[in-house]
Amino acid sequence: MRIDQIIERRTEPVFSFEFFPPKTPQGERNLENAVRSLRELDPAFVSVTKTGGSTQAATIELVRRIHAEHGFEAAAHLLCAGSSRAELRERLDSLRTSGLENVVALRGDAPAGESFAPTDGGFAYASDLVELIRSEYDLCTVAGCYPDTHPEAADAASDMAHLAAKVRAGVDVLITNLFFSNAAFFDFERRAREAGITVPIVPGIMPITKADQIKRFATIGGITIPPELGRALEHYGDDVDAVTDLGVSYATLQCAELLAAGAPGIHFYTLNRSPATRAILSALRILRPWESPRS
Repeated sequence: MRIDQIIERRTEPVFSFEFFPPKTPQGERNLENAVRSLRELDPAFVSVTKTGGSTQAATIELVRRIHAEHGFEAAAHLLCAGSSRAELRERLDSLRTSGLENVVALRGDAPAGESFAPTDGGFAYASDLVELIRSEYDLCTVAGCYPDTHPEAADAASDMAHLAAKVRAGVDVLITNLFFSNAAFFDFERRAREAGITVPIVPGIMPITKADQIKRFATIGGITIPPELGRALEHYGDDVDAVTDLGVSYATLQCAELLAAGAPGIHFYTLNRSPATRAILSALRILRPWESPRS
């Protein structure tokens, strides 16, 4: 089923997970353990990203496998970076012939320290890929957005203008980049609606399990870490168990507030690990904050 239809027909919030293609035998085992553990939580869908060292073919093959072996609705991340139009069409054809109905259309990142440059015969913007999908394929197109503003954008206003253009090109669902400030998300959501964006906006949440890792992600992605969270991370330092406990608690409170405010669901960036996501989602299903909406 298409992800936009899943969200439209929901009677409760939709919960979904992101995985990535592993690069080592241990990574394979971590992924398989995560998928099996999280399967019990009955996700509405999963997405599979492309990481450094992996290929688009590996991403699509993993999507096929998860869909076939576990029955999840699954969406492959399809990137403009490193691909020509012909190669993108070939991958879209592969998704379609596999019976998959969803794709996540992204530009992709530039190499560290460089500006993004399209591949010869490729696309410069995700909106170009979105337009291709809308014009030639009957697929649900999911795209990304940035509550903290895209790190390459001149400012928040221009970033929103680019997002609105991408949605007009044919986006069906938006999933945000990870964020830690709900105030930033609510402001972003308000501005998106004022810009005429009406598609569902699903918050993307990454449970913190390693302080250094999350600081690195925040620096690269221009993501705001609220002062109180930053102080707590500094306090716990290299105490992995304490940081994980903090991350689970913080993400649970974050998700509860988002769901009480009417978010259509939560997309968890799992990093191919299950315990933190499992703990958060289990708590949310007990708390059911969506039944006590924020006034």
